[in-house]
Amino acid sequence: MIEKKTVIDELKANIQKELDAAKQAYDTSHKHATDQDLKADGKYDTRSIEAGYLAGAQMKRVNELEEEFKLIEEVNIDHKPDMVSVGSLISLRHNGQERFYFISSTSGGTMINVEGQVVLIISAFSPIGTEVLSLKAGESFEVEVAGKTREYDLIGIW
Repeated sequence: MIEKKTVIDELKANIQKELDAAKQAYDTSHKHATDQDLKADGKYDTRSIEAGYLAGAQMKRVNELEEEFKLIEEVNIDHKPDMVSVGSLISLRHNGQERFYFISSTSGGTMINVEGQVVLIISAFSPIGTEVLSLKAGESFEVEVAGKTREYDLIGIW
């Protein structure tokens, strides 16, 4: 069986990797924005201004990823719920296929490989997340996607 701690560890590793890349990109663009060699040669030379805008956007992404990392650290995985909540690892069946999902407060859409199994991280605020919250194993729910109704069966909760 997949361990929820392993899911959290893999998710944190993914976020950390993205955070490291975002910090490096910020450092590079910030350096270019403040580099004397990129100082404007004329009124139409906007390289340093553009690098400054880019650095600002990259710093915003760094802040978002740091917040995402904190939110993942706060997910309670120690409880053994009888119903789905944030921190639950669940198994859903749709069209005869069974898949694992981890309910999170953030990082929705991320796919990770844990112990040879693909686990999709879904936000509690996503269409599936909002429908599955508070359900118990054996219950079913429907989600409308692109004008079509999909039915899911909740197989298990861990």
